[in-house]
Amino acid sequence: MVKDISIVGSGLVGVVLAISLKKKGYTVTVYDRSEDIRNIDFRGRSINLALSDRGWRILTELGIDGEVRELGIPMSARAIHTESGEVKYQQYSIKRDSIWAISRGGLNKDLISIAEREGVVFRFDTPIWDIDLKEGILYTAEHERDQWMAIKTDLIFGADGAYSRVRGKMQKQSRFEYQQSYLHLGYKELRIEAGVNGEHKLPKNSFHIWPRKDFMFIALANVDGSFTCTLFMPYEGEISFKTVVSDDEINSFFTTYFKNVENLIPNYLEQYKENPVNSLVTMKCFPWVSEGKVALIGDAAHAVVPFYGQGLNAGLEDVYVLNKIISESKEDDWETIFEKYQDERKPNGDAIAELSYRNFKEMSEDTADDMFLLRKKIEGKFAAQYPDLWLPLYDRVTFSTESYVSALAEGDRQARIMDQVMSVDNINEKWDRDEVMDIIKDLL
Repeated sequence: MVKDISIVGSGLVGVVLAISLKKKGYTVTVYDRSEDIRNIDFRGRSINLALSDRGWRILTELGIDGEVRELGIPMSARAIHTESGEVKYQQYSIKRDSIWAISRGGLNKDLISIAEREGVVFRFDTPIWDIDLKEGILYTAEHERDQWMAIKTDLIFGADGAYSRVRGKMQKQSRFEYQQSYLHLGYKELRIEAGVNGEHKLPKNSFHIWPRKDFMFIALANVDGSFTCTLFMPYEGEISFKTVVSDDEINSFFTTYFKNVENLIPNYLEQYKENPVNSLVTMKCFPWVSEGKVALIGDAAHAVVPFYGQGLNAGLEDVYVLNKIISESKEDDWETIFEKYQDERKPNGDAIAELSYRNFKEMSEDTADDMFLLRKKIEGKFAAQYPDLWLPLYDRVTFSTESYVSALAEGDRQARIMDQVMSVDNINEKWDRDEVMDIIKDLL
């Protein structure tokens, strides 16, 4: 009978999984090689989270959504900052729904405290060097070369991120499929501090984006009046982290492409030089489970790039689906539980990886294109008139719990239709006429 469950990794998905399993009556211990994040300054190496419907679903089910909302700020639109200095707004949802900007470090710290309150045990500074997949044994020591101590457990979840040690052990099995790819882009964090009275220096309920085709800058509000900003830029090339290095190069870069940023971040030069460049990885693998004893979850199973804001939401949906399967299954039939979990989530992990990769072009390039914005207006008008016939792809991914697989397929179908609509003569003059709406209906 399963009693003791071990989770490797104290990131967001691992901690929410721990809370979920603890509420079902299991003894849950979380192991992490790092120190307690509550004692760490998390700034300088993070991208703020965009929490949406899929993530909220499990947090609501666990009864902790209210505490999490106190950490976040709802965002209902993109604020697109053009090179000329004009700001254009694009609503996220036809129903005016919002995504929530939340500090990754702040949320992680609070969730650990919530989990401890529920009775979850955390073992920080406890690196896992090896795993016996068949017997369910974790091996730990202060250093890898030291004598290992065995930790026997009934089940193991690898929630230890894109570079998972648990998955690394599974990869040594025959026929394990593994694919890892890096974007040519890296990212660097900057920060807009709050105003003198603690106020936000930009409208806080928008996702701010400075699209510049090959690179872009984004800003998401924090509850303390600050904004966490991220610069995405190629590692190499004419304009890249390799070429924007000296003080003169950095100053020229910001004053040329982000004119208002220097007013928002007076010390951008110091921040740029101090904060590291981080990589962006997509990872796919199969299988996600082993021996009815071990399972991967979150980024350990399906790491994605951040351009759809769905990395955390996909991981939390893993927890939701697993929670539901456990509730509906025979007690302790974990081999079947794991197989069902893998069968449902693996295709969706692949689908959100594809969607996330595609959305970089939309964020960095298309949002600065007037014809793209017109295309979105036409979609929005048609969806408002015929909500039963059309739900835009962004709404499907972000403001629904429809499967990622279905959203990707339907999004491709809608894209083909909109390509034909945008080829109509003088579409920019007659976009809101009934004849255009009728064209979409006919194509549907």
